[in-house]
Amino acid sequence: MRSVLVLLLDGLGDRGHREHGGRTANEVAETPHLDALTARGSTGLLHPLGPGRAPSSEVAHWAILGYPKSEFPGRAVFEARGHGFEPAPDAALAYAALRSTELRGGALWATGRAGAGDGPDARLLMDDLPAGAFGDLTLEVRALEPETGEGILVVAGGHDGVTDSDPFFRDRYPIMRPRPVAAEAVPTAQAAEEWSRAALRVLAAHPVNAARRRDGRAALDAVTLKWWGRARPATPFAARHGLDGVLIGGSPFLAGLASTMSMRFVAAAEDPNPAAALRHRLALARAAFDGGATFVFCHLKAPDEAGHSKDPATKRTTIAAIDGALGDLDARFAQEIVCVTGDHATPTSPEVIHSGDPVPFVVAGPGVRSDNVAAFGELDYAQGILGHLTGADVMPVLLNAADRPLFLGSRPTPTPFAAGAPTDVEPLAP
Repeated sequence: MRSVLVLLLDGLGDRGHREHGGRTANEVAETPHLDALTARGSTGLLHPLGPGRAPSSEVAHWAILGYPKSEFPGRAVFEARGHGFEPAPDAALAYAALRSTELRGGALWATGRAGAGDGPDARLLMDDLPAGAFGDLTLEVRALEPETGEGILVVAGGHDGVTDSDPFFRDRYPIMRPRPVAAEAVPTAQAAEEWSRAALRVLAAHPVNAARRRDGRAALDAVTLKWWGRARPATPFAARHGLDGVLIGGSPFLAGLASTMSMRFVAAAEDPNPAAALRHRLALARAAFDGGATFVFCHLKAPDEAGHSKDPATKRTTIAAIDGALGDLDARFAQEIVCVTGDHATPTSPEVIHSGDPVPFVVAGPGVRSDNVAAFGELDYAQGILGHLTGADVMPVLLNAADRPLFLGSRPTPTPFAAGAPTDVEPLAP
């Protein structure tokens, strides 16, 4: 049995762009090392949630790592845990953020957020947000990133089936009214709406915002809510897949994801130089394997940020820079199964956050069959032996490559949705 290394390049997928002759950044970038990995591996295209579906990073990661929707707690829980805050099991959580606004046609439109130099003001405003009873529920904000005006709205005894008030596309939608998506969530949605209105009143009258207006600065006068969730039981990664998992990444979200899956988290800051950031992650991965880990998941944010720049040249050069850090990948991880893929597409065109386009997926290593694909990129990978995969296929494919598949028809443990050879069997005492 072998160990598995996953290089998860956030936002790797792309769309063809006229500046690239109708091809993607992955297809036109200089990628000799990814081409070499491709030539010795099996390839395909990954649709994390299925064709055409544009997932958020947290939803895609959850599926790729082999977890069912029924166990998904919501990103607010990941963010809370990543900041060292363990939510109560009976609380609903939403991610809360200060916003500046303007009134248009009787609706509030978000125009900005706390930025450089706003830290002291944001702290004072967060400290004075409403807390207490709204209807039959108690609501309060716990600051996570007070310098940027971000925190967690905790609804004691609440339900997480509530819509976001955060518009995401602030040029398309106003700040929205929280609405229930299930009958049981009606009291929570009503309380969230009442709390949001109370926050508007507090922020409108706050002396900090009065001073900002006098100085010609935008008031931080609203709070948006998103990523509703609540703590739910989740099977430990080792029990589900039979692997000792390590997650390497640079954000509280990833730290919280690792905590939820009972994986070890190794912090690795992002770097303006994506090649340097990836080389650092590969060194940490090698150390983790040498220390006994059997699954290492390395996350790199750079391709996603390049996609959000909406500059096709930036994404192309970012992919090429990442490739430059992979020159010794084969030598350093000769005994491991190596997978390179992404969690979603972040195209430089059109104006979308993420798109539902497929992501390149390659797996290589001892015993892995090479197909006829020799160049990195979406169009070439469409001819690969692995075909079209969904997120639920990823861990079974990797476990099979590592000689660790669960023998279906055997039920050695009660773990739901198990995919790998189990390590948590219990012996029968004589």
